[in-house]
Amino acid sequence: MIATDIAVIGGGPAGLGAAIEASKLGAKVIIVDENKDIGGQLFKQTHKFFGSYKHYAGVRGFEIGERLLKDVEKEDIKLQLNSTAFELFGNELGVIENSNIEWIKAKKVIFSCGASEKVIHFPGWTLPGIMGAGGAQTLINVHRVLPGKKCLMIGSGNVGLVVSYQLLQAGADVVALVEALPKIGGYGVHASKLRRFGVPILTSHTIKEAYGYDKVESATIVSIDRNWKPIPGTEKTYDVDVICLAVGLKPNIELPLMAGCETTYVSLFGGRVPLHDENMETTAEGFYVAGDTAGVEEADTAIDEGRLSGIAATEALGYVSVDEANNLKTEIRERLEGLRSGTFGEHRMVAKQQLIQKANYLRGKRS
Repeated sequence: MIATDIAVIGGGPAGLGAAIEASKLGAKVIIVDENKDIGGQLFKQTHKFFGSYKHYAGVRGFEIGERLLKDVEKEDIKLQLNSTAFELFGNELGVIENSNIEWIKAKKVIFSCGASEKVIHFPGWTLPGIMGAGGAQTLINVHRVLPGKKCLMIGSGNVGLVVSYQLLQAGADVVALVEALPKIGGYGVHASKLRRFGVPILTSHTIKEAYGYDKVESATIVSIDRNWKPIPGTEKTYDVDVICLAVGLKPNIELPLMAGCETTYVSLFGGRVPLHDENMETTAEGFYVAGDTAGVEEADTAIDEGRLSGIAATEALGYVSVDEANNLKTEIRERLEGLRSGTFGEHRMVAKQQLIQKANYLRGKRS
């Protein structure tokens, strides 16, 4: 049995933010991650971040990851890598590594388990060569493997736009980007890069069918009307060997559910998310969430949510005074409000406030 103050489940942007802040304030921290290295999505991101200098504006994702890893090395943080947290009994976590089971007893637990890719179903969708856009990004930016030479991208959110550009940089041809909505879902600056490369961005379109024998060889797309019905006669067929699905992410909440955390459905955040208060603490006392597990947003938001949860958990353990913790948390909350302001963020801010209000109501009702 391993005893620790705080167990952080997931070593991506949110988990690193949580662990670093908690350790800096004196807590004993362990990070559990199923991968051989920590850093999560950051090391797949070669594009530069937006925002203020506090949110690493102008810095590429993998460089942000390198900075955070240096901060981890400065702290006394235990890493439990190649390990999957599979069970939870009270505050005891079951972790499996290479068929060996170990138990971690933590006073506080922070779930920063990330998110998984959604898929859409269409005839031929199980053919080899059809994959999530995040999977393609992992192949090209982590393993340096080109998944194919001719790609069709489905979905125009930031993931679809950014991964399309990275596929181009890696030497693939993106024959088209297809979006079911009447307008693109991501930032215009990312879409502009694709247009400069001559990539057609086809809104109000969807994929109709994929063809091939033992791998994808071609795909047909079709225009759809405002009722989402295919318009006969508008089909286009492309020869492709890769179809990437960038149709959204959903929070990984299996462990929070085991902990008894109450959840609610928020489409803006990718689906079902744990209710949590302004400190990122869930309705299950002592259990916190951060990053995509708390609702799918951007990586810089995940880092700050992680920091917030780490400070709050450490404060609850008595390692830091209320005044010092409040000063630190106020600064982070102000940054989060800035990230959620503007055209793309204001609805998320409202949704997040509603989550907090509901969590506080339920906890107040119990006390």
